[in-house]
Amino acid sequence: MRILVANVNTTQSMTDSIAAQARQAALPDTEIVGLTPRFGADSCEGNFESYLAAIAVMDRVLSYPEPFDAVIQAGYGEHGREGLQELLDVPVVDITEAAASTAMFLGHKYSVVTTLDRAVPLIQDRLKLAGLDARCASVRASGMAVLELEEQPERAVEAIIEQALLAVREDKAEVIVLGCGGMAGLDEEIRKRAGVPVVDGVAAAVTIAESLVRLGLSTSKVRTYATPRPKTVIGWPLAGAATAARP
Repeated sequence: MRILVANVNTTQSMTDSIAAQARQAALPDTEIVGLTPRFGADSCEGNFESYLAAIAVMDRVLSYPEPFDAVIQAGYGEHGREGLQELLDVPVVDITEAAASTAMFLGHKYSVVTTLDRAVPLIQDRLKLAGLDARCASVRASGMAVLELEEQPERAVEAIIEQALLAVREDKAEVIVLGCGGMAGLDEEIRKRAGVPVVDGVAAAVTIAESLVRLGLSTSKVRTYATPRPKTVIGWPLAGAATAARP
C-alpha cells in the first residue's frame, strides 16, 4: 500500500517531520511518500495561505507519477480535501477530521490546541462543517507560529502543554487534539505531562487511510464528490486535471 502525505506548506523540513511521524504510525507493508507543494507559502496561518495551499496540494498530488492507494492532506483548515475527493478515486483523509473523530472514541469532549489565535476560527469552522463540533470543548491557541514549532521545539511543547492543561481544567476536555501538522511527533511528551490522551492528526489519518484501503472503500461519486464535469480550465496549474479523475 502506498499513501501520499501532502504537506500544505513549502517547508521541506516540515514535510520530512510529517512523513516520519506517518511512517511510525503506518503498518510495515505501507509505503509513506511525503509531498511538498511546488508553490505556496512556507507556513499556512490564515485564509489567503490556506486557499493558496488548496490549489498547491491538488497540483502536487495530481502530478505524482506513480500509482498510490490513498492521500492524506496534512494541514488544519481548508486545504483542498474536497477538490481531491472529486479528482481522485482513492480515499482522501484530512488530518483535522481524522484527529477529531479519533478523539471522540477516547472521551466525552475534546479540545484542539493549535498555533496562533488567528487559526482558531478556521479550525472551528472546519469542525462545524464536518459535523464534529458538538463534542469539541474548545479550540485554544498556543501562541506559537507554525515555523516556530521546528525552530523552538522545547518552547513549543511547553506552550502546548500549558493550553492543554487549561483545556482539561477549565473547558472540561478529556482528550487533547494537536491542531497543526507541524506538531507531529509531539504527542507523547504532551500526553505524559497533561495526563490525558493526545491525538496526533497525522498518525490518526494514517491508520484511517490504511483501514479504508484494506476495506476496499473510497469516496462516493454519486453526488457531492462526483468527478468534475469536463470544462475548459485556463491559467492555473491544474489545467486539464479537472477533465477526469485519475485512472
